Amino acid sequence: MSNAEATTSSDRTDAGRAEPAAVHNPEAERLRALLEPAVLAHRLYLEDVAINIAGSNRVVNVVVDLPQEETGGVSLDVIADISKELSDILDGDPSTDSRPYDLEVSSPGVGRPLTEPRHWHRARGRMVSVKVIQGENVTGRIQSVDESGVTLVPEIAVKKGMKPKQGDPVKLPFDKIRSGKVEIEFSHLDEAGLENEHNGPSEEA
Repeated sequence: MSNAEATTSSDRTDAGRAEPAAVHNPEAERLRALLEPAVLAHRLYLEDVAINIAGSNRVVNVVVDLPQEETGGVSLDVIADISKELSDILDGDPSTDSRPYDLEVSSPGVGRPLTEPRHWHRARGRMVSVKVIQGENVTGRIQSVDESGVTLVPEIAVKKGMKPKQGDPVKLPFDKIRSGKVEIEFSHLDEAGLENEHNGPSEEA
């Protein structure tokens, strides 16, 4: 039986620590299928499963997130609970190899690139910077997201010390977005007028 050590984190990236190269292979897909039912039972979304090889050990990285209709972050208590459950599942996995492993369960940090529609849904109300294909790049707050794209309220630059002005809402189709990322703020949900009764703690806290 493998030895498992579950760790909790609210962001996959640790500053100053070199991560082993991830190995995306059929084994990672098998583990995803094995672990996903337990993640779904906690009303979470299984974002990613990756296996990192560190010498004679394996590090199984599991990234979980809230459903796309919710804002906020996954609480550390939930991360701890799901870590214990996934560790028990891996310990009982009859198809695993004999190498020991460490289990690391985390939720995406604010630095995650916005590469899928669900990422944009999860970032509703946040300030984002968007690189546009064949157009001017936009920085603004996500007002709404639908199946075709994102509607932003742009921020217009003003003199230093003055409150930024807001422009008219702009609709950006997904097929016109080259890349997007969240701009880190200490407070954003209240300003955006979003409901926060189901929110977990923000990764920025």
